[in-house]
Amino acid sequence: MRRTYRVDGAALTYTDAGAGHPVVFLHPTPLDHDYWRPLVAELDGVRAIIPDLRGHGTSELGSSLPIGGFSRVPDAPVLTMAQLAKDTLALLDHLAIENAVFVGCSIGGYVMLELWRRAPQRMRGLAFVCSKPQPDAESAVAKRVENIARIRREGVAAFFDTMAQTLTSATARQKRPATIAEVRARMTLTSEAAVAVQAGLATRPDSVPTVRTITVSVLSIAGGEDGAVAAADMEAFREAPGGCESHVIPDAGHFAAYEQPQTVAGFLTAWLKQFRA
Repeated sequence: MRRTYRVDGAALTYTDAGAGHPVVFLHPTPLDHDYWRPLVAELDGVRAIIPDLRGHGTSELGSSLPIGGFSRVPDAPVLTMAQLAKDTLALLDHLAIENAVFVGCSIGGYVMLELWRRAPQRMRGLAFVCSKPQPDAESAVAKRVENIARIRREGVAAFFDTMAQTLTSATARQKRPATIAEVRARMTLTSEAAVAVQAGLATRPDSVPTVRTITVSVLSIAGGEDGAVAAADMEAFREAPGGCESHVIPDAGHFAAYEQPQTVAGFLTAWLKQFRA
């Protein structure tokens, strides 16, 4: 059952289920909380808190996003990592949770890095799945500009059709073709929200220096067939002074935790044991 809390006038939704130390799961864009469902079903002893990020799933985008923060598209609203981190901290406060372990995929990981800069005392451990600390390269920023133009010209349907194909691994497309339709069904952002997300991703800060300040345990899980985040990029998490356990799933794509929930759950379960003492 989805529950609601409010931040800056927007109604944001989440689920809170299970017993144990709280673990907050932050999904990738443009999917919603359902991305984590197969993985969480494989975990025991976890209180799983799974929000829909602002503008995703059943969470509202709100009407107060800044405009002008993305110089390449100055009239675009920008859903910043700072706003998403603020939303997540507000959820912890709403639930009266002092600290939690965090698991984030893609944009979820970028939000975690912002959370560490803002409130490291609220984070006991950080697990990154198909996420990286580097900012967008120039070619990626240019692609965001193209994406915004395409969304404004055609709407989101064709854009999401493309994402469902390219962000799913070739292995999953071959062995379980239904994966494509399943992830596509969870891509429900409005055109305005999709534009705001693209602008926010393009303007996210360089978090490589942030990694060098992370004093809690880090888990890094990369997909060998991920065309968006290379396993080599995730090697940067090894610089975290709190220690980093790294894994690469050779035949997984950007949505690794959805494609191979049992494999990811195995890594996560072993890593989470340190927080149950």
